[in-house]
Amino acid sequence: MNTELDIAEVAERADVTASALRFYERRGLIASGGRNGLRRTFAPEVIDRLVLIRCAQEAGFTLAQIAQFLVATPGDDELRERMGQRAKELDEEIARLMRMRDSLHHAATCTHSPLVECPDFKSRLLPDTVPAQP
Repeated sequence: MNTELDIAEVAERADVTASALRFYERRGLIASGGRNGLRRTFAPEVIDRLVLIRCAQEAGFTLAQIAQFLVATPGDDELRERMGQRAKELDEEIARLMRMRDSLHHAATCTHSPLVECPDFKSRLLPDTVPAQP
């Protein structure tokens, strides 16, 4: 029984285009398992790889950086240092987005006019502050 997935099936499952799959293959990010007629086939595990690639892209990594990450070993100290720095940057971005989310939650029920001048709204935007509880 052939467990290989057709390129169209991989594209559908991973929500990417077939041309993106061919591009990723040329860049060495994924590998096809062969062909079924004229169509590329892939092992089912390629879906997990594509999820990782998309997540890394959404986190701001370039395809070149992702390619390095995919072949990284514990001895790649420089790469690991860059990964740690990027993780710190993501932590800061997440904290900023959480502050914005909390401010918007407050604004959705706030009666202050104008909303953006509400002291509680403003305090939620500031880093390292705990807003007063109502």
